[in-house]
Amino acid sequence: MQPSLFATALIAALPLLSIAPAAIAAPQVNIVCSMNPEWCRNAAAIYARLHDVQVNVINKPTGESYAQLQAERERPKVDVWFGGTADPHLQAAENGILEVYKSPSLPQLHPWAQAVSSASGMRTVGLYAEVLGIAYNTELLAKKKLPIPQCWKDLAKPAYKGEVQMANPASSGTSYVAIATFVQVMGEEPAFKFMQDMHQNVNNYARQGLGPVKAVAKGESALSVSFMHNASQEAEAGYPVRHAAPCEGTGYSVGAMSLVKGGPNPEQGRKFYEWALSVSGQKVAATSRSYQFPSNKATPIPEGAPSLVGVKLIPYDLAKYGASAERRRLLTRWDKEIGSKAIR
Repeated sequence: MQPSLFATALIAALPLLSIAPAAIAAPQVNIVCSMNPEWCRNAAAIYARLHDVQVNVINKPTGESYAQLQAERERPKVDVWFGGTADPHLQAAENGILEVYKSPSLPQLHPWAQAVSSASGMRTVGLYAEVLGIAYNTELLAKKKLPIPQCWKDLAKPAYKGEVQMANPASSGTSYVAIATFVQVMGEEPAFKFMQDMHQNVNNYARQGLGPVKAVAKGESALSVSFMHNASQEAEAGYPVRHAAPCEGTGYSVGAMSLVKGGPNPEQGRKFYEWALSVSGQKVAATSRSYQFPSNKATPIPEGAPSLVGVKLIPYDLAKYGASAERRRLLTRWDKEIGSKAIR
């Protein structure tokens, strides 16, 4: 996937939540959702009301969602995997646990969203896009007289000791995108040396990708490796959070959606899938304070979405870093050289 297409197109678990209309015998759809819980809940509630369908939704990080689907592959309980970074979806497609489905909505989507579908053999699709950056707490930095970070390499500076958070890439798609970004920006050996140095400054490896930016918002950490739109979301909520686009360049992720092969409610799964790709379905994101870039070309970009002016996007190789073998290799190396040294 070429970055120009993206730039042009753009310029753990919570308790099971069952949302159903009044009808007792309503059809059902089961969803595992790997993004902002508010978006998950609102999408489920709106769809249930509009389509007279009982929506059973559970929120999990992408890594945990993939593990669940893998464990249930002989007797699937989920119909739709809704959101989360595309890399685990591509891995699931490669491993045969997702349904082949060529959506009639594909021509309405941006090229980067269609590219995900092509790369997966029509087993997943791009739902939104999000750009990686550094979130920081302005008040905390001022109080501690620390400079605003400008580059990835800044996160390894001794001045930020104990002030950085990043999610655990074994469970968080956000942090796997970060590892893949570091490798592509710096080269693999320098990237792992950087992550080893940054590890000295990390106070926690959170389970979910949202965890670090939430810690920044609460003043529990000064900096985090996070998607920029999550920082914008916290700023809108009134927290002293801003974001920086790293000087070396940064990667981005395409959030995906997939139908689970052999899911218990295939017809209802397909109907929800098509609604989620429609303009009305994608507008739910902005009303849920989720400011990713929508995949449907007719969906307005949310007002709270971060500006891409001056952001140096790298040619993120989704095909390579979404492959299961490469993902497994990088995660294994990260755990051996960095994760195993973390306080558990």
